[in-house]
Amino acid sequence: MGKITGFLEVDRLQEASEAPANRLKHWREFVLHLTDEQAGKQAARCMDCGIPFCNNGCPVNNIIPDWNDLVYRQNWRGALDVLHSTNNFPEFTGRICPAPCEAACTLNINNDAVGIKSIEHAIIDKGWSEGWVVPQLPEQKTGKKVAVIGSGPAGLACAQQLARVGHDVTVFEKNDRIGGLLRYGIPDFKLEKQLIDQRVAQMQAEGVTFKTSHYIGQAGDSPDKALTVKTPEALKKEFDAVVLAGGCETPRDLPVTGRELDGVMYAMDFLRPQNKVVAGDKVPGQVLAKGKHVVVIGGGDTGSDCVGTSNRHGAKSVTQIELMPRPPESENKALTWPYWPAKLRTSSSHEEGAERDWALTTKSLVGKNGKVEKLVACRVEWVKDESTGQMKMQEVKGSEFDIQADLVLLAMGFVAPVSNILKAFGIDQDPRGNARANTDDYRSSVDKVFAAGDMRRGQSLVVWAIREGRQCARAVDEFLMGSSVLPR
Repeated sequence: MGKITGFLEVDRLQEASEAPANRLKHWREFVLHLTDEQAGKQAARCMDCGIPFCNNGCPVNNIIPDWNDLVYRQNWRGALDVLHSTNNFPEFTGRICPAPCEAACTLNINNDAVGIKSIEHAIIDKGWSEGWVVPQLPEQKTGKKVAVIGSGPAGLACAQQLARVGHDVTVFEKNDRIGGLLRYGIPDFKLEKQLIDQRVAQMQAEGVTFKTSHYIGQAGDSPDKALTVKTPEALKKEFDAVVLAGGCETPRDLPVTGRELDGVMYAMDFLRPQNKVVAGDKVPGQVLAKGKHVVVIGGGDTGSDCVGTSNRHGAKSVTQIELMPRPPESENKALTWPYWPAKLRTSSSHEEGAERDWALTTKSLVGKNGKVEKLVACRVEWVKDESTGQMKMQEVKGSEFDIQADLVLLAMGFVAPVSNILKAFGIDQDPRGNARANTDDYRSSVDKVFAAGDMRRGQSLVVWAIREGRQCARAVDEFLMGSSVLPR
C-alpha cells in the first residue's frame, strides 16, 4: 500500500493560500491545491493501517486508502474513479468539508493526520482540468419520472444518481439559480459558483431537467408572487415519486430586548445578497459592513462566513461571540479518537481579523432612534444539575459589559426546515419539525414522497446531505423498479 514508511518520513503539508491582506481585496477562492508531487508525498503518509477508520469517519464512506495509494503512484484517473464511486461532488467537499475523516485517521492518534481533504481537492481539480469528468449516460431509460424538490447537495446528489439509472428527473428550486445553500449560503471565497455551474451542465447532459423560480406548496404560501407554484397534488399526479430535499432554513432567533432595532439581522439575510452581488445581480438596499462595528453571535461556520464577508466589506471591527465555553487548543486524543473532537478551530476568516470571545450571552441590544448601537453581554458558566445530570447555564453576577455594535448578525444555527411545504404535503414531522422518515427507505408518511438531507435530519454538513441524497436515490429506485444497482 503506497510507501509503507511514508508516515515516518513525510510531514503533513498544508495547502498554500493567499496572504490575508491580499485575499481581502477580492471574493475569489484563495486556497491553492497541492501539486502532483506534493499530493503524491502527502498520500504516501497513508499507513496501510489495516482498519481504516477514515472510511467510517467520512459520512459518504470515501474509500480513502485506495485513492491515496493511487495518488502516491500518480494514477490520477484511477483515483478520480474511486473518489467518484462514493462522492458525487468532491469539488464541494474538498473545499468546505470539516474533514471528520482526518479526525478518524489512525495516524492522528499520535501525529498529524494525513491531509485527506487536500488530496481530494487535488484529485477533483485535476479531473476537471484534464477533461475526465464527463456525463454518465444511462444504458436505457425506465420511463419513470421523479421530482426532486430543492437543489442543494442532497437534491443534486439524489437527482444525479436517479438520472444515471435511467429515470426522468426534474429538479425544482425556488431561487433563480441552482445550488441551494451551496449557491447562496456559502461565500464565493470558500466556494466559487462556477463549480456548481459545471456540475449542473454535466447533469443536464445526463438528462436532468432543472426548473428554477418554482415554489412547491399552496399558492397562498408562496413568498414571492413572481414564483411559479406547483401544488403537491399536481406533482404527485405528474410524477411517479417525489423527493423532498430542501434545506433547514428556519434560523434560531434571539428573543431579547432590542431585537427589533435596525442593524440586527439574520446571518443569511446578510450573506445571501452578497452572493447575489458577486454573481452580477443588483440588490437594492444591500446591508454592508463597511465602516461598522460588527458583532457576530454564533461561533460556527455561518458565523465564520459573516466574519470573512464583513472584513471584505471593510468593517471597522469584527467581534464574534459564542455561548459555549472556549474549547481546548487540542483534544485529548486518547479519549476522543476516532470521533469528532471538541477543540478550538480557527478558520481562514478568523485569520483575516476578528476578536473572539466565549461563554457569553446577550442580555439586550441597545440603540437610539431605532438603530442598534451596542450589545449588552454577560459572562456565563455551565454547571451540572445534580438532579438531572444535565449541564445548565447560569450567569456570572457582575460580569455585564457593553460591546459597540452598528451591525449585529445572528448566526446561531437553524432549527427546522420550512414547514409550509411539509404541511402542504401532509407529512408527519418529528418534534424538531423535520420530515419523519428513516434511513432505511427514506419514505415519508405520504405515499410516493421521500425526504432526505436537512429536511429529514435537520441542520447538518454538506457531506451528510450528499450521503442522504445518494441513499435516498437508491430507495426511490427500489420503490420504482423493485431492485436497484445504485450503491448505498
